[in-house]
Amino acid sequence: MSNRPAYIHHVNFPTTDPERTKKWYAEVFGMKAITPKSNTRVVLMTRGNFDLHFTPVEEMDRMAPYHFAVEVEDWDGFLAHLKELGIRHTRPIERPENQSKFCYIHDPDHTMIELVYHHRRPPLSGPVPARAQSGTEN
Repeated sequence: MSNRPAYIHHVNFPTTDPERTKKWYAEVFGMKAITPKSNTRVVLMTRGNFDLHFTPVEEMDRMAPYHFAVEVEDWDGFLAHLKELGIRHTRPIERPENQSKFCYIHDPDHTMIELVYHHRRPPLSGPVPARAQSGTEN
């Protein structure tokens, strides 16, 4: 048994429109909604290897520049996907020293999301949590 966390269980963000948020994350990142066992107000989304939760709020409390980052496997393909959806991104920055690229997008509630690409990303270590594989919330 380790005295360190095994993985990040989820990250929670506010949303002013849960249904719009659910649709946006499904279209952009291919995430699926999880049926909550409790607290049915919260929108739970999973991609299998990471979960996002969204708590409904009346209005957004602007806390930017907080953000989360996702690694994409096909940089050009994902940027083309964003273009098809009409989602704008910042000018990509390239870092030749580690063969990486990144840029930012915003969800409909203006949550900042960093898109990261590494040419030769080492494989993830450790198993994917069972709850992420099954699509149920723990």
